[in-house]
Amino acid sequence: MLIAVTSSGDSFDSLVNERFGRCQFFLIVDPDTMKFEAVTNPAEQAQGGAGPKAAEVLINKGVNILLTGHVGDKAEEALKRGNIKIVSGLSGKLNVRDAITNYLSKLKEEK
Repeated sequence: MLIAVTSSGDSFDSLVNERFGRCQFFLIVDPDTMKFEAVTNPAEQAQGGAGPKAAEVLINKGVNILLTGHVGDKAEEALKRGNIKIVSGLSGKLNVRDAITNYLSKLKEEK
C-alpha cells in the first residue's frame, strides 16, 4: 500500500497542502517502513486541468490512498478511475507526519 499526502514541502515536517491539484509536492509514503518519496507536482502551475494531471502522477506511482484537504470534481473522477481512495478534509495546519499517523491510527481502530 502507498499513501500520498498533498504537501507544501518535501519532508515529513512540511504542512499538508489543502489543495490537491495545485499542491507543491506529493509525499508518497510506504506505511510499513515509513520511507517516502517527495514528488514535485507538475500540475501546480498548469493553466487548466491541474486536478486530472495531478491524479495521473499518483496513478502512475501506484498510489492507493490520497490524504488531502480538497479534491475538485474532475480530479475526483480521475482518482476514482485509478482506484485511489480519497481521504479529504485535512487541515493545512497539520504536518505530513501527523496526517499519516492519524490516518493509520484510524485504520487500526476500524479493524
